Amino acid sequence: MSTRRRNLWTSKILGLSQKVSRQGSVRAGFYDFQGFILGIDPSLRSTGFAVIEICDHQKINLHASSTLKLSPQLDFVACLGELFKTTQHLLQSYPVLTVSMEQTIYVQNSKIAQILGSCRGACLAAVALSNIETKEYTPRRIKKSITGMGQATKEQVAKMVYQLLQLPRILPPDESDATAAALCHFFSLKSLLPS
Repeated sequence: MSTRRRNLWTSKILGLSQKVSRQGSVRAGFYDFQGFILGIDPSLRSTGFAVIEICDHQKINLHASSTLKLSPQLDFVACLGELFKTTQHLLQSYPVLTVSMEQTIYVQNSKIAQILGSCRGACLAAVALSNIETKEYTPRRIKKSITGMGQATKEQVAKMVYQLLQLPRILPPDESDATAAALCHFFSLKSLLPS
């Protein structure tokens, strides 16, 4: 995607009055939502987490992003425990209002589908115990909300997240995907996404 197209899409999804600061945030027009959103990109060995805050006047700040990398030596059940604990820790560390997560995609391999479902379940169990709202979006919708293209690559998503939030560096793939999931929820609240 060209820089010009990316800038036009950025302006479209952020609303009429866009003002960018150099402190890792962006003003996105004047809507009414304020609060913290936790984005999660779940997988067994490399799960991305991101916490964004929508502040007064819709300024978006990225407060935290991390990748939970789990060793192949760690067994399956222990991995699920780590996913649960990390999700729970983030929910206790920030006053999260909503958790936004990528929906399970169709996979032909039933074993992979079961593993992904279990990983999502471990994260969702922590969310359920915290009594926090959960929203799920298809990978296509998340990509479209960030880049304007449902078939965007991980690199394109990462570059747009970097540009939208004026970050000092491009985030690692799992962290940028988690941040994109959180941003997708915010943009959806603002009815900026096509149906």
